[in-house]
Amino acid sequence: MPAPKEIKRISEVIWEIPQTYKKGMKVPARIYATKELLDSMDEGVFEQVTNVACLPGIQKYALCMPDGHWGYGFPIGGVAAFDFENGVISPGGIGFDINCGMRLVRTNLTIEEVKPKLKELVDLLFQTVPTGVGATGFVKLSNSQFDEVMVKGARWCVEHGYGWKEDLERIEEHGAIKGADPSKVSKKARERGIDQLGTLGSGNHYLEIQVVDRIFDQNVAEAFGIEQEGQIVVMIHCGSRGFGHQIATDYLKVFLDAMKKYGIPLLDKELACAPIDSPEGKDYYSAMLCAANMAFANRQVILHRVREAFEKVFKKSPEELGMHLVYDVAHNIAKAEEYEIDGKIKKVLVHRKGSTRSFGPGHSELAEIYRDIGQPVIIGGSMETGSYLLVGTKRAMEETFGSTCHGSGRTMSRHKAKKEINYNQLIKQMEERGIYVRAASKSGLVEEAGAAYKNISDVVEAVDRAGISRKVAALRPIGNIKG
Repeated sequence: MPAPKEIKRISEVIWEIPQTYKKGMKVPARIYATKELLDSMDEGVFEQVTNVACLPGIQKYALCMPDGHWGYGFPIGGVAAFDFENGVISPGGIGFDINCGMRLVRTNLTIEEVKPKLKELVDLLFQTVPTGVGATGFVKLSNSQFDEVMVKGARWCVEHGYGWKEDLERIEEHGAIKGADPSKVSKKARERGIDQLGTLGSGNHYLEIQVVDRIFDQNVAEAFGIEQEGQIVVMIHCGSRGFGHQIATDYLKVFLDAMKKYGIPLLDKELACAPIDSPEGKDYYSAMLCAANMAFANRQVILHRVREAFEKVFKKSPEELGMHLVYDVAHNIAKAEEYEIDGKIKKVLVHRKGSTRSFGPGHSELAEIYRDIGQPVIIGGSMETGSYLLVGTKRAMEETFGSTCHGSGRTMSRHKAKKEINYNQLIKQMEERGIYVRAASKSGLVEEAGAAYKNISDVVEAVDRAGISRKVAALRPIGNIKG
């Protein structure tokens, strides 16, 4: 789909749709992409990012990353920051799978050591980590314990033996965002979430054994625990599952009424919102953080189970195997952060929808081990094409509210993928590439074929050129578990 004729090229990888493009736009819209990626974007991206630019209290720009594609409300890859005094909060700018995110774990193992035991390892992980729609976990919670998980997040897990204390400093917000209030969560959401801790879910969620394929920055890589090409790492991609989905569903209904109450024009019902400072806005924010913290806990329990499986297969403790967490970062979230806007430091609510935090060196929110280097940024690709480890930059803080891309981005709908991609052929192709896969369903696997996604290397190259995150290492899949 060609971009709007009004779009202007600001730099090699920045494009701007002016405020005059659509009635009601309060700021311009900016898209980070190469010309090739821009031309491949669907019409929905341009429509949605300019709709976002119309929302009350938006600051500087409505942004879309190079993995951008049509989503619910915001485009996937959308970023927007709203003033706390007159801005809004919108579930469509966060996503239904609240705090869907990435977790990367390093090991001391090499490809030579893992290859002979790869099938055994993947099969055991498939048994150990429940996957697919309706999957339930091995951690059984009472209602009061679930309240604690909503507030404490990954810290609750570590306190109960599901992880190491050091894990917490390697998670965004140390694994628990302040402000969560379980009383703002519906009974239905509780029922959907209480037994889902430690489960992978469905769709594009995965647990993947990867090999470090190429190192671009040796010094930064070593600081992150990535020492050599051929090293084995583990990547986890999942979120708050049905719990977050229900919270988003509940509040979308509330916000449609709130928009009438507060006189907010309705451009698109998928952009239902409420003033940040309103009772409705505060309630949703508190409930959304419950889901975000549950997602941090979910990935923490999965890591615990992964460590157990590696110990069983390799007959060494996770400590001996060097199974340290590199980082855990959200890519469906809204967070209170501070940025310089018009020469002043301003508190804003940053919505990231299919976009990852990319804080640069020196930021006070980073753990000491990474403060001088910048935040590890984990970019997940498709199960065929590999993933990337990047590092955050000061330019991201200046231009994109500390944000970058989150993955490769779909180019083919799930329905189309099921029609056009053959399951047996896909399995054969993956085997030929040295990738062993286990999936909860055939259709689920076909939907996630590499052909359904943009080229991850093109997306990462765009953000690297833009300077909003820098390449550290490329990671290649060898074993994959799909929901």
